[in-house]
Amino acid sequence: MKYSNNQFSAGDVVNIQKTGESVTIKDWKYIKNMKRYSYIVNEHPNTFFFEEEFEKKK
Repeated sequence: MKYSNNQFSAGDVVNIQKTGESVTIKDWKYIKNMKRYSYIVNEHPNTFFFEEEFEKKK
């Protein structure tokens, strides 16, 4: 089941807060037991990120 309250969607371009790197969201899912959204980005397909690690591209 996918939830629609996530801040970012597939195709969105965002910045990783720690590095400032611009990345494109590839996929996302809701992690029920953590009550958080997890994201995979095109540039780092073997790593997942949480919503709070991103900032909207300015």
